[in-house]
Amino acid sequence: MHKIQSFPEYQVPGAQHQDFSPYESNGGSIVAIAGEDYVVIAADTRLSSGYTIHTRKQNKLFQLSEKTVLGSTGCWCDTLALTSLVNARMQMYEHLHLKTMSTEAVAQMLSILMYNRRFFPYYVSNVLAGLDSEGKGVVYSYDPIGHCERTTYRAGGSAGTLLQPVLDNQIGGKDRDVKNKPKVPLEKAKEVAKDAFISAAERDIYTGDSVILKVITKDGITEEEVQLRKD
Repeated sequence: MHKIQSFPEYQVPGAQHQDFSPYESNGGSIVAIAGEDYVVIAADTRLSSGYTIHTRKQNKLFQLSEKTVLGSTGCWCDTLALTSLVNARMQMYEHLHLKTMSTEAVAQMLSILMYNRRFFPYYVSNVLAGLDSEGKGVVYSYDPIGHCERTTYRAGGSAGTLLQPVLDNQIGGKDRDVKNKPKVPLEKAKEVAKDAFISAAERDIYTGDSVILKVITKDGITEEEVQLRKD
């Protein structure tokens, strides 16, 4: 409720007021799955606002290094502001220390940058994926003010609530009482990510068009694209 509506005696007959919000959700969803020696991270390419589609070919995955990729969705202007700041800080670190920032260090830096804006937070959903110092896959998820959680799989964005149960079932085995969970091979992780987006595109109008999928291994980063429904 607008502030002026809380005090009816201050209302002027016939006067109009316009509400202003500095945030806008431009949609988009992310899925990341980590294995013993790999990470799969995927995001759709639809950039929309309400029922208007601005573009069907917007990549929401930002490669920060040869071992680290950031998926970011939400308010697109905040996404661009945050990722450009992250890139600048990583360049400063490389020039100062003469080495590339590790995935763990990037995760901590991103948490700090978001927490510094906690009183006017970035309206973004971030999922960071990469290989840690031991070469194992790792996924970091964040809330809007920078709280960070390290895990092995995570979904985020506008269809995050639809995608996460699929990962819990297919990757986490939450519906089964399994003490020693089998390791998830790379090909299965890729198929689960693709199938999850195909399902989400049927229910979420802000997710669609296509999915860009990046696979991070010790040999580098590969990319492929999968088409989704266009309506």
